[in-house]
Parts: sequence; structure tokens; C-alpha cells
Amino acid sequence: MSVHRDSQLDMFAKASSATAKARGPSHRRPSQPVVHSNEDMARALEESGNYRILRKLAARPIASVRQPGFSHLGVILDTETTGLNHRSDEIIEIGAVAFTFDDDGAIGDIVGIYGGLQQPSRPIPPEITRLTGITDAMVEGQLIDIQSLRTLIEPADLIIAHNAGFDRPFCEAFSTIFTGKAWACSVSEIDWSARGFEGTKLGYLVGQAGYFHEGHRAVDDCHALLEILDREQRDGESPFTELYRASQRSRIRIFAEHSPFEMKDHLKARGYRWSDGSDGRLKSWWIEVGEEDIGDELSYLRSEIYRWKEAEPPIVRLTAFDRFKL
Repeated sequence: MSVHRDSQLDMFAKASSATAKARGPSHRRPSQPVVHSNEDMARALEESGNYRILRKLAARPIASVRQPGFSHLGVILDTETTGLNHRSDEIIEIGAVAFTFDDDGAIGDIVGIYGGLQQPSRPIPPEITRLTGITDAMVEGQLIDIQSLRTLIEPADLIIAHNAGFDRPFCEAFSTIFTGKAWACSVSEIDWSARGFEGTKLGYLVGQAGYFHEGHRAVDDCHALLEILDREQRDGESPFTELYRASQRSRIRIFAEHSPFEMKDHLKARGYRWSDGSDGRLKSWWIEVGEEDIGDELSYLRSEIYRWKEAEPPIVRLTAFDRFKL
């Protein structure tokens, strides 16, 4: 006579089944993965202290309705050229972003954008193509639309360029629409170091502010500069506010004409630059200072350079309409 016995394994399985029936059906759901937004993930990485995140700069759209109270018009302008000499090289691209601002230098809305390419008279040098990405094929048959550009430039109260000493001569050689306009330079007329930046190149300013953009194309650079100029600071004054105030102040250009040759190193060490006279300036060492510094600078020249207290070096007073010209 044979006896059927359950194995220990079967006994445990039955016991487990019985317990489950006694407790009733389970209502537990499989765990769902937690979905984080890109911004949540970026913030978590930043808060760890081990990462720095660069966010892509998004261009502001043209406003359909302008905010009231922003009665002034500014234009951020950038050029790409075939070289560095405005007398022999040519503009191959112009970008412009027009925006409103108020009496205190607060930025309002973007009200116009222009970007255009132009075919130069000679092939684009390879090093310019490597820098800008602009090829001969891209500019073939292209012509900058002066009329579209005019609608932005003519009503502008201030034109801003990141190195106006480069862009203004090229623009004035290119078209008369830039003649007689007030210019400001976002490189030299903003104290970036006091704002915590360690350089003045646009790409560096953008990166240190926590962003990145498609650099070395004119319109993209204009949008990027607008965001940096409108960046809030701890003191409540944006970089553009500082720039606007600087543009309203006169500057004094002092020429150390007929200064002794042996004093050239002293002048250079103090910040004087040499002009060979080819740009219409006097052939001499020169420096540009604020109104508040003219007395000290003249005293220096009279006592250290000319060593004659009656010396009267030539002086030119400059406003935003005169600065950064040819």
C-alpha cells in the first residue's frame, strides 16, 4: 500500500497561497519612474556643487504691442567682414536687433530684426570662413537690403556694438545711413570686471553668465548681447543702464603733440596710443579720458612729459556722436 506525501516545497507554496487568500487581493501597483523636467535635472546638478550648466540662449520675439513708457530706440548691431581694415576689407554680413528702452536705461521690447549677407568683390579668406562659417557659396548673389536696414537705423537714438571701434568705421564706409548716429561700445564703456566677469569677449560673457549661443553669426550675436546687457545685477543696475549713462557723458581726447621722442615709453605705459595721422587725427600719442580726469592728465603732461607748465596740448571733446569714428 503506497502513501502519497506532499513535499516540503509544496507545503510552503500552499501555505503562502492560503495566506494570500486570507488577506484578500493585492492593490499594489508597479512602481512608476519619476519624470523630471530638463530644468529640474539641471538644477539638481547645479545644487550638487559638482557641475556648471550652460543654458541655450533663446532669442526674444518681436513684440506685437509695445510697452508704454519706453520711448527710446536702441539698435544692437554686429558685422562680419573679410578682414580688419575698413579701408580695404568689406562687410559680408550685418545683423541688427532694435529694442525700446526708457529714460533710466531699462530695456523694453524687441521691435525689429534684420540680418543680411553680401557678396564681397573678392573671395572670402579661408580664416574668415573658419571663424564665421560664412562661405563664398552662402554669399553668392547676396546683397544687404539697405532699405530694410534703414527702417531700423534712422529712428535709432543709440547704436550699440560689442567693439564699436571696429564696427562703426566699417558701417560708415558701407552706407551713409550710419552717418551722424550716436554709438556706444559694450566692451569699453561697461566695467565688466566690477560685475564679476573676467573677460570682455562676447562668448566669454555669455558663458560666464551661464548660457551658450551660436556665435560669430551677426544676428545671433546681437540677440546674445541683448540678453547680457539686460541681465539683472545685485545693485539693481543692468549693464545696459551703465552703458546708456556712459554714452551720455563727454570724453576728452588729449594729444601729446610734439612730445619728446625719448618719452614715448612713459606715454605708452600710461595708456597713450600712437596715431600716425592716416586716420585724420594728429600725428602724435593720444589718450581719451573722462571730464573728471582732464586736470590730472594735463598736469602729468606738463610736469612729466613737456616739463613746461605753460604747455597746451591739443584737446578734442567727444560725445557719443563722435566716438569710435574713422
